[in-house]
Amino acid sequence: MKKTIWFWLAAVILTLAAAFFQRQTGPTYPKSVSVQIDDSTTISATFPRSHNIDKELRIELPPLSWDWTARLYHRPYPVDTAWILNPPFWPEEDAFVSYLPAISQKAAKLEYYIELENSFDGKKYILPDDEPIVIRYKGSAPAWALIPHIILMFVALIFSNLAGFMAVFNNNRFKFWGVMAIAFIFVGGLVFGPIVQKFAFDHYWTGFPLGYDLTDNKTLIMFVVWAVAIIANWKKDYRWVTVVASVVTIVVYLIPHSLRGSEFNYQTGEIGTGFINFLAGLL
Repeated sequence: MKKTIWFWLAAVILTLAAAFFQRQTGPTYPKSVSVQIDDSTTISATFPRSHNIDKELRIELPPLSWDWTARLYHRPYPVDTAWILNPPFWPEEDAFVSYLPAISQKAAKLEYYIELENSFDGKKYILPDDEPIVIRYKGSAPAWALIPHIILMFVALIFSNLAGFMAVFNNNRFKFWGVMAIAFIFVGGLVFGPIVQKFAFDHYWTGFPLGYDLTDNKTLIMFVVWAVAIIANWKKDYRWVTVVASVVTIVVYLIPHSLRGSEFNYQTGEIGTGFINFLAGLL
């Protein structure tokens, strides 16, 4: 009993660490930017990279002194068109704000950046200073679909890690938790996942063989490796297969969320995966 508790503790800790990593990576999580504009002043802000359709998006900067002007530039992505200039940032509550326009098209993307200019000495800074921020717009998934999807996939990862640890240390319950892992992956990822995808981006499935969406393909890989592990262990004990399935699952999970995800193609007027749109742009 005591040994089993350690298996559970290790599985939960590994899952929480993986979930924390997921929250810090990927193309849709907010980007933090900081720039020092003089010896005593540093501008730090966090800019969104995902937003719901049909709603203006507030872009916020900390308060600036009177000699600084901030301007917001944006344009459709990845279309090589002229940048659209918003009115300069204005004070609102305890911040300087501007707004990106409301977008009605699911999976559409904009890129934007902010220009700071000092009217006294003419100095200019670009936020961020490397490349514009890309933001993707999505539909709102209802709680009855989104919450089970998140919870079931999180629990599936705990069961996957638990089965892997038990297989390594010769605990015979590894088969049971492997079955539980694939069951939760199926319901959370292959049932509720496509429902959430439909609400968000108007497609049920954009992974193999229909597309290259890594989020969908990650779920498919998890399901397949656990199916192989369960079949391999059906009559005999091949613990190493379960260990491999557990390791593959955690590695696949750590791949940043939403890479090569659904993306609206401004040229064709259709939604595809980012990889497909990238190839279309080369042709």
